[in-house]
Amino acid sequence: MITLSYPEVGATGGELPAGYHHVRTERVVGHGRETFERCCDELLSGAVQRRAGADLSVWSVPLRVGTAVRMRLRIGPLRFTAPCLVVWVDRSADHCGFAYGTLAGHPERGEERFELHLEASGDVIFRITAFSAPARWFTRLGGPLGRLVQARMTRRYLAAFD
Repeated sequence: MITLSYPEVGATGGELPAGYHHVRTERVVGHGRETFERCCDELLSGAVQRRAGADLSVWSVPLRVGTAVRMRLRIGPLRFTAPCLVVWVDRSADHCGFAYGTLAGHPERGEERFELHLEASGDVIFRITAFSAPARWFTRLGGPLGRLVQARMTRRYLAAFD
């Protein structure tokens, strides 16, 4: 049985839990139904993570609840493996997204949610919501460096639809 490394499963869909670093950010990535549908296909295939620089292995595409995700990240000379499990997926007429939670061995513990919204105006909004805390000795020791890495990856995720 796969066990997540944090107890607040699903919390990226509401009020973020105390005791974690929080991320809430969004940007307009395009306009119109065609753009929205294309972006949804890409989001649910893991393309956002790949374009952000992660070497991504997934066990099913499109992503669905229970899909195991393994990201391998390289930051300078350092290499990290970040195992996750998809805990939420939605795809409807004007909304799609997924969230994954961390598994043992991930440098952090917490959850990250990626969502696309097709607004009434036609704008396609890409939103990222996350909460995390250091989970390994090197992320605890690294302190603020971990936040810098997370901020960099978030910027790269946001740029993935450019």
